Amino acid sequence: MGLGVDWALDWIRLSAKAMAEHRTELIELDRAIGDSDHGENMDRGFQAVLQKLEETPPETAGAALKAAAMALMSKVGGAAGPLYGTAYLRAATSLGDATDIDPAAMAAALAAARDGVVARGKAEPGDKTMVDAWTPAVAAAATTVENGGDVVSVLEKAAEAAEAGAAATDPLVARKGRASYLGERSAGHRDPGAASTALLLRAAAEAARGVAGPGASGADPS
Repeated sequence: MGLGVDWALDWIRLSAKAMAEHRTELIELDRAIGDSDHGENMDRGFQAVLQKLEETPPETAGAALKAAAMALMSKVGGAAGPLYGTAYLRAATSLGDATDIDPAAMAAALAAARDGVVARGKAEPGDKTMVDAWTPAVAAAATTVENGGDVVSVLEKAAEAAEAGAAATDPLVARKGRASYLGERSAGHRDPGAASTALLLRAAAEAARGVAGPGASGADPS
């Protein structure tokens, strides 16, 4: 069984919850190497997404993600709004009107989201940006599909890889964004965009497990 609009709505709700719970953490990460507003912006943005979805309930996962994209682009300041908005919009386009998202379609949507971030931000792996969380997540999702994993596994492995990727930004010297102005002083701090990406992908995995039910393995087949 694949995933549909219920999963997308749960993902967005859990994302909003994560942004609220980790708001202060993201603010502190951004204060170290940015302008301190990432946590506030992400929290406000996802509250706007929830309101938009309540006003106009979507019928497909793609429609839900497109609505999220529009809300994030209009409500989230700084670079995060356009970057995440583009990610959700590309994912929505990839999913189209699908009502049953299988593992391959999910991996393709994640890849489309990552490619949107890259196209918009012009960043590469190692630049100390959210791309450092998105790229390993996409690779892990693709590998899980190749290994015959189910759709829950695809998101679980993507989330794990994103978390590891975010942690791996700690020692990097930023080459993009406001943090790049700090040069060597940016090393030793986690990139806030990578951190929020990991939180969002973890929310996607939790939503998938919740929708799929207790019978979902969430692990690669042996």
